[in-house]
Amino acid sequence: MSELIWLYIPWVSGILALVFAVILMLYIKKKDSGPEKVQEITHLIHRGALTYLNKQYKILTCFVIIVFIVLYLGIGQNTAIAFLLGALFSAVAGNIGMRIATIANGKTATACQKSMNKGLRVAFSSGAVMGMTVVGLGLLGISALYVIFGDPHIIYGFGFGASGIALFARVGGGIYTKAADVGADLVGKMEEGIPEDDPRNPATIADNVGDNVGDVAGMGADLFESYVDAIIAAMAIGAPLAMFGGYAVILPMILAGLGILVSIAGSFFVKAQRKRDAEKTLNRGVFVAAGLMFILSYFLITSLIGSEGVNIWYATVSGLIAGIIVGASTEYFTSEKNRPAREVAEASKTGPATNIITGFALGMESAIIPVLAICATIIISYEMAGLYGIAIAAVGMLSTLGITLASDTYGPVADNAAGIAEMADLGIKVREKAESLDAVGNTTAAIGKGFAIGSAALTAVALFIVYGQMVGLQAIDLMKPYVVAGLFIGGLMPFVFSSLTMNAVGKAAIEMVNEVRRQFRIKKGILEGTTKPDYARCIEISTHSALRQMIIPGILAIVVPIAVGFVLGVEALGGLLAGGIVTGFLLALLMANAGGAWDNAKKYIESGKDGGKGSATHKASIVGDTVGDPFKDTSGPSLNILIKLMSIVSLVFAPLFLLFV
Repeated sequence: MSELIWLYIPWVSGILALVFAVILMLYIKKKDSGPEKVQEITHLIHRGALTYLNKQYKILTCFVIIVFIVLYLGIGQNTAIAFLLGALFSAVAGNIGMRIATIANGKTATACQKSMNKGLRVAFSSGAVMGMTVVGLGLLGISALYVIFGDPHIIYGFGFGASGIALFARVGGGIYTKAADVGADLVGKMEEGIPEDDPRNPATIADNVGDNVGDVAGMGADLFESYVDAIIAAMAIGAPLAMFGGYAVILPMILAGLGILVSIAGSFFVKAQRKRDAEKTLNRGVFVAAGLMFILSYFLITSLIGSEGVNIWYATVSGLIAGIIVGASTEYFTSEKNRPAREVAEASKTGPATNIITGFALGMESAIIPVLAICATIIISYEMAGLYGIAIAAVGMLSTLGITLASDTYGPVADNAAGIAEMADLGIKVREKAESLDAVGNTTAAIGKGFAIGSAALTAVALFIVYGQMVGLQAIDLMKPYVVAGLFIGGLMPFVFSSLTMNAVGKAAIEMVNEVRRQFRIKKGILEGTTKPDYARCIEISTHSALRQMIIPGILAIVVPIAVGFVLGVEALGGLLAGGIVTGFLLALLMANAGGAWDNAKKYIESGKDGGKGSATHKASIVGDTVGDPFKDTSGPSLNILIKLMSIVSLVFAPLFLLFV
């Protein structure tokens, strides 16, 4: 079978993913929008999210135009075009997913009036729109560029475009959502003692908007970047290989295409059979997709390459299994059902200090299993298929992204549905159903963050390998002062980046706290329920703060690798990438898992344990959860993009660096 015929697999799979996404959109739009109060709240959230994205895209348009001109003049026309396409597809994927999510929030709450399973179907379908749009656009973009240009190295521009948009989307969305969340918690819950999603809290709508722009649009852009970068890296490493019958370049696209098909198949298994098995239902879909990928990839690879393809299959499934292990580890350390999060809840009995200490220590401990899993994957895949095997392992890990991302972005939709059920006063039974879905969503969101971090690390390693090959590095000599300097600068980058993003959340939260206090002070009827809060003002504060403070971290991630490449040289830049991957990976795990444990420890207490709501233990856990908010939803997830963006920038500008060697 010729190469051209095999390329039909990614083309057909990408188109099927988008068609499936459209079908799910129509399914969601046909669902009941609920009573007038639900529709009013849904409209406020939808309008607030679109306002933010529209303003963000104006800034990103300027960024894209500037970088396009630089690439056009400095690197070449084709790379500049690929960059433009990558930025466009990433923005479109995030926009579509966010629009559907904001519509699905109220429809999920309304569906819970009938049954929890119907609510689950709406929320998961919304997540599946995001997942299928990401993989469909990503694979179609890469395969189209390969057919047009025939050179994987030009497609680096596509990855750069995806990475640039992802960083701003993740950082901006993270600042937005946590500014509102922290402000709402500190004043509403801590000072006034009102529930988390009480409509009397002026920041509650901004908080709900933030869930969509941060955990839907932001997460979608993050994993879109990982997905395309992993495929591009494997194609680039495979390009010089004469083995495998010349199929080494197109195999990553074909595997990704198969991953889309099994993800669609897995989504049909997401249907709850009993009242409270929502978590098992979501896991069933993911495991069915992974199992199908495990089996079918063997036959696909051996059909394409022959008997020697078995080693490629081992490398592929090592990445697939590593993704499951990292997700399971994250669930263990963050779920309120397990010992670690309950230990954090127990520590809250003696105050917020012990809560924070225990949670921080848990975050450090939680890095052990994911790091060992990634190390094992790197070694196994290398032994099986050399450097190409490592890149294929990254593709294997991300192959079922369509359904993995669906399960993850289900979380913020379920979270908002629970909030809307409370704000619209849909009754205790509806709230209990929505809150059950939300509890599952917290777990899937935590697992999704762990998966995103693990895939980012493996993808960054693959990109690092491509960089080394591109600039002709056989080894990086740590006895050279310039290399050591690059290593330290790279190790420093995640810390500086995290400092900037956490300070951004802190500054925005201060503005939010002061605004909520002001409204409670001058409008006495708000707490009495006779006067509506000014939700729009809080949305405006989060929007302006996020857009203003996302710029410096984004520019830093692009400028520093370029500066090191020109000033210290290509080998020092290799040191920078190595240092950034190691510290970024570890710091991201620490932040994401500590934040998740603090959050679920609070929810465990709110379920009636260790004193329940309103107790001193509960208040201590709220402090820990507030500290953990920017950990798990702003700085931690943004580090995924930082380590990949630095690598892809280095690849794109490598031809210019080599001129100075």
